[in-house]
Amino acid sequence: MVNKRKINYGTRLLIVFFCMNVVWYIASWLMNHVILPNPVAVYSALAQLGGREIGLHVVYSLARIFIGVILGLIFGLLIGLLMGRSNFWNKLLDPVVYLTYPVPKIALLPVVMLFFGLGEGSKILMIMLILLFQVIISVRDGVRAIPNNTYDVLMSIGASNMQKFWHVTLPGALSVILSTIRISLGTAISILFFTEIYGTEHGMGYFIMDAWLRLDYPEMYAGILLFSIVGFGLFLLVDYLDVKFMKWRN
Repeated sequence: MVNKRKINYGTRLLIVFFCMNVVWYIASWLMNHVILPNPVAVYSALAQLGGREIGLHVVYSLARIFIGVILGLIFGLLIGLLMGRSNFWNKLLDPVVYLTYPVPKIALLPVVMLFFGLGEGSKILMIMLILLFQVIISVRDGVRAIPNNTYDVLMSIGASNMQKFWHVTLPGALSVILSTIRISLGTAISILFFTEIYGTEHGMGYFIMDAWLRLDYPEMYAGILLFSIVGFGLFLLVDYLDVKFMKWRN
């Protein structure tokens, strides 16, 4: 059943990929302009990219995303658990979260760069901020939705606080955490693109903008395509974690 599901999913992906390329080719043919090369030219440019050079750009981007997401999860999980299990901390921090969460994070980019410079710290911090508030709210709501009698059962058999966290609280919050990561990844990758324009010579954002400034449009689109592949791989990773740790839901 699992293999059949994978085959069906792979088939749908191939059909969608083929249709997108057909639409792309038709649009390129109708426009007939250098700013929109056809898929064949872009794939040729992608194949001609130096493996070591483009690999370095991908590694830098992935490292920034990975560290930013991990930090966002750590701090978001701690604060969300604190707010979910304590009415005092929830009442104290709830106004702070609700006042700062609606602020567009991209608007904070100049402020973050002023305080933390143009280096790696500001790039990672921006990705962390994208994820942090969504994790806090999701974890808090997920923890508060867990029935209290679930903990009573564990307390009756002498379970420790760590055992209650490991067997009840974390599984109850894990589902919303994974959903939050899915929602936030697209925004985080977009923010990463903007941050990699400044103060660096490595990263997919820098690679795409460099190709654009050189008017090398096939290479520019090849970079965008590679950026999309990286994002797609991250989504597949989240889906794998969902299947791995949320077996009861699959």
